[in-house]
Amino acid sequence: MNESEKEPTKEQKIWQVVAAIPKGKVASYGQVAAMAGLGRQARFVGRALGKLPAGHCIPWFRVIRSNGQIAFPEGSEAYKTQISRLEGEGVEVTKGRVRMCQFQWQP
Repeated sequence: MNESEKEPTKEQKIWQVVAAIPKGKVASYGQVAAMAGLGRQARFVGRALGKLPAGHCIPWFRVIRSNGQIAFPEGSEAYKTQISRLEGEGVEVTKGRVRMCQFQWQP
């Protein structure tokens, strides 16, 4: 089996789903896990996003908690970056939370 025929890793499946989230939309960790065929492995999604290689263009910031909350600690650099990137795409973030009924990706 050559390199191009290999089954994608769990991380690669997650990255493919996240790459498909459209601009101005968000998805929950659990939603990404389910769409990647990984069932209820929401926590694994967070770990996989943490392993993204330097220089990637995967929109990791579009993945948030199922209740609409930003997962990073409030005030942290990652928290501020995620909010800034989401707002830059027109996603409203109020007190670290996104209205899922309005902004959740429904493929």
